[in-house]
Amino acid sequence: MNSRRERNARAALFDGIEEGGIRASSSYSSHEIDEQENDRAVDGLQDRVNLLKRLSGDVHEEVETHNRMLDRMGNDMDSSRGVLSGTMDKFKMVFETKSSRRMFTLVASFVVIFLVVYYLISK
Repeated sequence: MNSRRERNARAALFDGIEEGGIRASSSYSSHEIDEQENDRAVDGLQDRVNLLKRLSGDVHEEVETHNRMLDRMGNDMDSSRGVLSGTMDKFKMVFETKSSRRMFTLVASFVVIFLVVYYLISK
């Protein structure tokens, strides 16, 4: 009876194992379970890759938008620089002439403009 119990215990312990490897049973084998887990992991990774791809596309669009905006700002600054240099040239020409009447008119104009702007802002 003891030997029969040992044989049953041994059979339960080594059930499904044959010489040279594991016997495939009618239920899921560990290989099939591993394949299913791998398939789920691959699906999860594919979802993450797709998410990262969309995010990188969004970042690319945002960078392109900012580059266009910076280009427009650079062009606007260049045109402002041109206008300002023209104005400075005119000021130099006015200051080079020694006419005191012109100088008085220029200073008076600036004072009046400053007062008008100050009055409009303070309202």
